[in-house]
Amino acid sequence: MSFKEIGNSTWGPAGLALLTAALLWIGWPVHPAPLALLLLVAWVPYLRLEQVLVQRGSSGWKVFRYSYLTLVLWNAFVTWWVSHATLGGGITAVICNALMMSAPLMAFYHTKRLFGPKLGYLSLPIFWIAFEQLHLTWDLTWPWLTLGNGFAEATAFVQWYEYTGFLGGSVWVWVVNLLLFLALFRPLQQPASGAQLADDKPDKKLLAGAALAVILPLLLSWFIGSRVQEQGPALEVVVVQPNVDPYTEKFQGKANFVPYDEQLTRLLKLSEQKLTPKTKLVIWPETALEEYYFEQQIEANPKINRIRQWLAQHPGVALLTGITSVVMYPNQEAASVTARHRDDMGYYDVFNSGAYFRDAVAPIQFYHKSRLVPGVEKIPPLLTSIIAHIDLGGTVGSYGSQDERTVFTAPAGAPGLRVAPLICYESIYGDFTAEYVKGGATLLGLFTNDAWWHDSPGYRQLLRYGALRSIETRRDLARSANTGFTGFINQKGEMFQRETAWIPTASRATVHLNTELTFYVRYGELIGAATQVLAVVLLLALLVKALNRRLGAKLVAAEPVARPA
Repeated sequence: MSFKEIGNSTWGPAGLALLTAALLWIGWPVHPAPLALLLLVAWVPYLRLEQVLVQRGSSGWKVFRYSYLTLVLWNAFVTWWVSHATLGGGITAVICNALMMSAPLMAFYHTKRLFGPKLGYLSLPIFWIAFEQLHLTWDLTWPWLTLGNGFAEATAFVQWYEYTGFLGGSVWVWVVNLLLFLALFRPLQQPASGAQLADDKPDKKLLAGAALAVILPLLLSWFIGSRVQEQGPALEVVVVQPNVDPYTEKFQGKANFVPYDEQLTRLLKLSEQKLTPKTKLVIWPETALEEYYFEQQIEANPKINRIRQWLAQHPGVALLTGITSVVMYPNQEAASVTARHRDDMGYYDVFNSGAYFRDAVAPIQFYHKSRLVPGVEKIPPLLTSIIAHIDLGGTVGSYGSQDERTVFTAPAGAPGLRVAPLICYESIYGDFTAEYVKGGATLLGLFTNDAWWHDSPGYRQLLRYGALRSIETRRDLARSANTGFTGFINQKGEMFQRETAWIPTASRATVHLNTELTFYVRYGELIGAATQVLAVVLLLALLVKALNRRLGAKLVAAEPVARPA
């Protein structure tokens, strides 16, 4: 069968949609690393799908339907595990995210229709990556399927992320896919009127360009990776995995609730088992201290006193722990936009926080989680009435947050230790993590509760995404999970120590406290910002072109018809 016949059957477009979704899924973490190279060809079937529909004279609505089908299948194949928390929430996430992801594909379709294929195909990566950048910052943020994340299992392929960040991976995916598609299906070569192209053979020059676009980044990654060595002074860290089931044990009122005092005892005992005289930092997981801890009165809490007594027995050890904290406001005027109100309490905010004990006596430092999970921890105002009752895992409602990154100060015995607290979902964000490092962080401290997603690809993907943050910043990452994966990732994105999931345990390792800044940390997300500017220019041009066409059509229709003499 010749290339021009691919996708021309009755079910051709549907088959191509399924093929793109399947290739994206097979190439995605947590499948074996070499399969990530499938991402470099995964979009070719979709591009052929769009080409076939246009050649058939299909409407924009039909192009949208098949584009949406592609994206729904991809979302479902990769993120189906969200339904572990609730079936309704998982379905909602797939449907809504696929709908939003359709926007750049339809912007590409209309650009190609109005301006021709050359500008059209050039606009596709611009629109797509501009959308990925938007998806990192707005209220409905869900960047799980950012194309650059797809290489998280294959970190040896993308050591150059220290220059580009993970959006550089998105550029790589689109460049190779477009070159390969243009080589195979030749949409830029228009035959003369009424004629056919002389042959149906691939364009050899474009095929060679596609091959180079694959090989050169791999060689560059090998070269960079071969030169990366662990930088900075060594430091011993302990990370703890208490393995408390959030569905049945962790929260008061659950069937097999473990009393909070017993949970704290388990954390202290597991920490004790791994401590040595060289240990300088212990990390406990997200919401390890789950009861509401009022920050203004926290020193009066008996559990905080227990922690301070334990730290006093281990001088020189600092503790970073997840905690659910509450801040009270004196009146409505002082309250934040996320503040809640109760008659017996007044105005207050609830935070998914990190609490840092520099030693046994220093005041506790707090970090309030800033990148909140939509529908779980943050409900956008316009959607409050729609999703307020959808459970995606955890407490539904809007938590408070903070605007600036907090880098915890170094303890007396470890002057090089400055910890960046990353809480679960926050480790998906490259530019966000880089802000910590730009602020002086020498170690990434990730604490999470992976068990919301059971034994699924979800928490495995989150683990691998953390490796990309290590490459972008060249910082070691110490990871404490309530249960799931607890361990350590080095500055090349390699997990050099990992404990068994789903058992109470702790892990001890030596990390390195790098102080050097990568290009990506110094200069930020240049690719995302540039594509957003270009996307705005293209959209304005698209709007002007469409209005001119409509106006021209109206003028033609209004011209009087000449009568015969």
